[in-house]
Amino acid sequence: MTEKKKRISFLGPEASFTHLAASKVFPEEQLMPYTTIPECIEAVAEGTVDYAVVPLENALEGSVPLTVDYLFHEAELYVTAEVLSPIQQHLLVHPENRGAESFEAIYSHPHALAQCHKFLYYTYKTTPLQQYSSTAAAAKMVSELPERNIAAIANDYAAEKYGLDIVQRDIHDFHFNHTRFFVLSKSNHKLTDPGHEAQIKTTLMITPPEDDRSGVLHQVLSVFAWRQLNLSKIESRPLKTGLGNYFFIADVLEDENAAMMRGAFEELKALGCGIKTLGSYYTYNS
Repeated sequence: MTEKKKRISFLGPEASFTHLAASKVFPEEQLMPYTTIPECIEAVAEGTVDYAVVPLENALEGSVPLTVDYLFHEAELYVTAEVLSPIQQHLLVHPENRGAESFEAIYSHPHALAQCHKFLYYTYKTTPLQQYSSTAAAAKMVSELPERNIAAIANDYAAEKYGLDIVQRDIHDFHFNHTRFFVLSKSNHKLTDPGHEAQIKTTLMITPPEDDRSGVLHQVLSVFAWRQLNLSKIESRPLKTGLGNYFFIADVLEDENAAMMRGAFEELKALGCGIKTLGSYYTYNS
């Protein structure tokens, strides 16, 4: 009997960077494109799919607030893996408009437009920049409108998939451009270790005590410091309860079930902090 394929939601359409990341982890499974990040997350939360792959952070533009906030405020899900993908942005046009020296507008995801700011400013300073749901969606739209002299910013795969010409390659401002993706599930487990020396990581969401006393962040960091638990990232996000109210998202290079981590959780609770763990996971490099 043939084993039923797992269903994977991703920020589509096909040929998006998220699609490439999902293909890295799930090369043989059923990949299902969704239009928005919340739709991807809700699909796994409601059981429509088995996993969701969503962008979390870009090396140039920082975190994707929609993903972080949705995981904190809306969804009870766990991270089962992360994918690190190199990002190369190209300027794409319909073959019928290849010779154009200017464009009616340039479309792409907001992060992609920001990643190419210098190129766009110095080369197409007067051209309107239009935000789109994903780089691949922008490429698909350009392929469907040959009568319009418009361009998209997307990857090689999108150019090939939608029959577009690349008129300018590698237009991102900095060449160390990577995006981090989360693989989400309703159950707390780790996907297979992608390498013998893969670093395990745990993502925590920490809410400070309500009494707003001084030195709270120092106390939180000390919980990890004296245990020699290395934080690879910490940042704040609004709690959405009023100005000045924040929670922290932290990545710890340790398994959540390690003795030192369990002790850290207990100490944080004793300090009056709320803790939401997104689970422990390994990193896939695409």
